[in-house]
Amino acid sequence: MKQKTNTTKEMIVLGEKIASKLTGGDIILLQGELGAGKTTMSKGIAKGLGITDEIVSPTFTLMNVYENGKLVHIDTYRLENADGLLEIGVEDYLGQADTITIVEWPEKIKNLLDNKKTIEISIVKQDDNSREISITPELLG
Repeated sequence: MKQKTNTTKEMIVLGEKIASKLTGGDIILLQGELGAGKTTMSKGIAKGLGITDEIVSPTFTLMNVYENGKLVHIDTYRLENADGLLEIGVEDYLGQADTITIVEWPEKIKNLLDNKKTIEISIVKQDDNSREISITPELLG
């Protein structure tokens, strides 16, 4: 089932709903073009997990860790391959039972995700405000 949002607030609320269905070890693969709303979705998921820290895009830091590893937010946009993430210890978090991981631009690190529980969220920009979101496997039934 596809979800539709028309505002940033609706995207945040959808992220909160998704968070309510997550369990430790889940890896969220966020896909969408630049400006589609991947970081906004991440903010909603973080809010739904009870994280109060400001969530910012890790485009330049590659990986942000929140609340002692409860949430790890990764952005591989600037990477050519997974080596850069391996150097900063990403394997310490991926799939860990007490961690939810969000990965923006996940295609660049597919080899690190083998045998891990992943949930794919695709965000398609319809116009300046509206987005169509697909979640696989379906979490919100």
